[in-house]
Amino acid sequence: MSFASRYLQRNINYPAFIIDRPSSQLGMVVVIPCYDEPAVVETIESLAACERPLQNVEVLVVVNQSEKSPENVEVQNKRTILELKQWKTENPTALFDLHVLVPEPFRKKHAGAGLARKTGMDEAIRRFASLEKPDGLIISLDADTLVQPNYFVEIENHFASTKNEIGTTIKFKHRVDELVDPLHIEGMQLYEDYLHYYKKAMALSGFPHAIYTVGSAFAVCADAYVKQGGMNRRQAGEDFYFLHKLTAMVPISELNTTCVYPSARLSNRVPFGTGPSIQKWLDGDKSLSKTYAFQAFLDLKQLFDLVPELYESELESFKLPASVQQFLTEDHFSDDLAEIRRNSGSLQTFQKRFFQYFNAFKILKYLNAVHPTFYDFQKLKDAYTELKGY
Repeated sequence: MSFASRYLQRNINYPAFIIDRPSSQLGMVVVIPCYDEPAVVETIESLAACERPLQNVEVLVVVNQSEKSPENVEVQNKRTILELKQWKTENPTALFDLHVLVPEPFRKKHAGAGLARKTGMDEAIRRFASLEKPDGLIISLDADTLVQPNYFVEIENHFASTKNEIGTTIKFKHRVDELVDPLHIEGMQLYEDYLHYYKKAMALSGFPHAIYTVGSAFAVCADAYVKQGGMNRRQAGEDFYFLHKLTAMVPISELNTTCVYPSARLSNRVPFGTGPSIQKWLDGDKSLSKTYAFQAFLDLKQLFDLVPELYESELESFKLPASVQQFLTEDHFSDDLAEIRRNSGSLQTFQKRFFQYFNAFKILKYLNAVHPTFYDFQKLKDAYTELKGY
């Protein structure tokens, strides 16, 4: 039985998109959701310009649309399919095999980046399962993202040299240099600063699974993808949910020796994220310039610093900041803590279970609860300055 047999039986109910058997040397599959995307060939060209890795590579472009997509999207998708097929014909010796996946239009309530990414990643699992290759790498990229020439080589080397590696996030930098509007540039820089601030502030709080969650910048082993339950179908934010669930298995790493370059353009493809955030900024909404107060993370740090002691001591034994204390009370944390302790035979197990409970979703809930009750949202520039100086 293949490592993915149960997953394939339970999670996929459509036939394979790719008929040809993969190369026995297949080691990496890049998955690219593509919806109403006029420049995906630029992304393919960027991948084709990369240094050749030792293993073989496949690139799966999932050209998708909703059953309710407007006619202009259908027209663009048809054009994209033709362009990709033409590129494949004209580049028979490319370092990867390009496959264009065209699923039936998604139902409106499920259509979005999550289902498109899942469709491609599930097909990648099929490819690796046919080779019985649980260590095959599924690489997530977006249709508007370029990559550094050492992209494949560095991903390959990273997993080869890191014992028991199941996944990694990849360094990213939006292509602000392509913009001309000063207001657009400012908004994009604020958005990227926010991503760095949030991740680094979570790490400083003592949370052991602080990671970037950018859909165009991560890779995961096939076996871990299956064990985690696969990609979700969220219309947006699928990367956040997938990666934070993945870290509950084993902490994932951060790859900084290569880089991906997402577009900084405007986009309405998803209900939230980069494009909608920048559009709101340009429309006059200045919320991008503010963020969660740095002190809220410092308050949380006081709780996380106590985790080893909470293994044997009751929460009431410690004095915590009012923001944290009220949140824990309203969240009935004492009951959950007692259950975590009952099911932990060692401090190491307790710590693991604690942060599976107090995970990234719980932290986000805490931050939203204490703003603005305890803290006003802080200017991003000031918060980031405080973080850097801490």
